Amino acid sequence: MASYKRSYPNQQSINFVIPIMLILFLGIIYIMSLRYEHGAISFILIGIAAATMIYWGFVIKKMTRTEKPKYTARDTESKNWVFDVIKGENEIVFVAEVPGPDDKIVVRLVEGVLYIRGSGNFSKEVPIEGSSGMQIADFKYRNGVLTLRIGKATEI
Repeated sequence: MASYKRSYPNQQSINFVIPIMLILFLGIIYIMSLRYEHGAISFILIGIAAATMIYWGFVIKKMTRTEKPKYTARDTESKNWVFDVIKGENEIVFVAEVPGPDDKIVVRLVEGVLYIRGSGNFSKEVPIEGSSGMQIADFKYRNGVLTLRIGKATEI
């Protein structure tokens, strides 16, 4: 039989521990201030102690946060973007999914780097090995799939 043991994340543990530490610390300061029998000084000491404990409580909470880094949509999109480069003897075929209507797609090949822009802030740079001295010979875009044929500048 499998057993279930509930585990608490750091945030819940800290939310439980910090108030207890605050109460204990304030109690110690209050007892110490009663020992000196000075009303105004004990009030000031308790205020300073409370402000310090609250500050350190926030610092401890920040230190124990286990949040994942927040990625922008562009970073997430680049991880999921799939393309294929097929190299032949005299030409290179590039196939990729690119969002947008065909009139919004801009493609350039400059010094071995293929620059692609589509709709919705879609922008990619793909280095293509062996494409120096080549140009884009054919451009096709159907159903969200971009197909480029890249060949020698003299063959085009």
